[in-house]
Amino acid sequence: MAALRRGMLEPLVLASLEAAQRYPAEVVVVLRGAGFPVQEGTLYPLLAKLRREELVSHEWRESPTGPPRKYFNLTSAGEEQLAAFREYWTALTQMIERIGRQP
Repeated sequence: MAALRRGMLEPLVLASLEAAQRYPAEVVVVLRGAGFPVQEGTLYPLLAKLRREELVSHEWRESPTGPPRKYFNLTSAGEEQLAAFREYWTALTQMIERIGRQP
């Protein structure tokens, strides 16, 4: 299950940015709130990778409580990647159901 959890991190991070721009600590809160265990130390390298792949972009914003924060959002390529993952996930879960019900 650990390998599956690692593989799920990227699409879950993309999904966490779908409705709103977030800075990394907010992404962690969203994922943990949904029951997905994640550490900030794992998230930063992934966000850098997603940015290099142009799936997310970022902007700096002033913070009321400290230094400026980097807020991430999905790009159109990120939206397409997330939509493709959702289609794949649906097909995969349907396949598991079909296989599991065969005598």
